[in-house]
Amino acid sequence: MVPKGAGGSGAAALRRRTAARAQTSASQGSGSMIKFYTDESPGLQIPPVAVLVMSLGFIGFVTILHIVGKLVG
Repeated sequence: MVPKGAGGSGAAALRRRTAARAQTSASQGSGSMIKFYTDESPGLQIPPVAVLVMSLGFIGFVTILHIVGKLVG
């Protein structure tokens, strides 16, 4: 006799949880993505190009700091 809870029940429960998460994220879908780009969304609104420029600037700044650290230290 197999004890209760042993065997494949864990895999079945994992599949059910994964399927439930997939349905939840599918129901939220594009509605939540559209809210990020509307004028009604709260918070700081930064255009994607500005984020890209700031990210590249930060990467360049850290690279320069590494180079200076190698030359001085």
